[in-house]
Amino acid sequence: MKSQSINFDARENTTGVDDLFIQRWSPRAFEKTSIDDATLTRILEAARWSPSCFNAQPWRIYTSTEESFDDCLNLLVEGNQSWAKDNAVIGFIVAEKNFEHNGKPNSFAPFDCGAAWMSLTLQARLEGLYTHGMGGIKVEEVAQYLNIDTEQSEVVMGFTIGKLADLSQLSDEQQANETPNSRKPLTEIWRKV
Repeated sequence: MKSQSINFDARENTTGVDDLFIQRWSPRAFEKTSIDDATLTRILEAARWSPSCFNAQPWRIYTSTEESFDDCLNLLVEGNQSWAKDNAVIGFIVAEKNFEHNGKPNSFAPFDCGAAWMSLTLQARLEGLYTHGMGGIKVEEVAQYLNIDTEQSEVVMGFTIGKLADLSQLSDEQQANETPNSRKPLTEIWRKV
């Protein structure tokens, strides 16, 4: 399937930030391909180098294999299954709830997992791939499938990694929403105190 040129006009780069950030986008149109182990390793290695409170590195990242792909697909809510089926990888990020060094609760673990997610997704873009993060997952079923002790760990999110495809493979409703959106102006989110 032929990949298309994406219009990032809604994302005006007024401050000169690197285009890597502007062109990070969560599409739903993916081409069914595979990702070689070396590329996937680089993507996950980027997540490994993310900052974390006390350097706890509380993220645990699970990714599908060819054999487990359909199982992982079934752990997504139905609306996400319809487009995620064409991705190369489906994954889940899990947070360890407690610090290893003292056993105390780590309230920053989900935040730190977000840092790992951003590193992962930016490295994927550098590899010419796209990611899509998802809250629309079956959290309890994910924990069961991954054999996670929910007293010790928390399923934070699901994600996909794949190659962008033409929008024509999506439903009309999905196509209408399949464009990079804008962001709030910096003046709305930044306060000097």
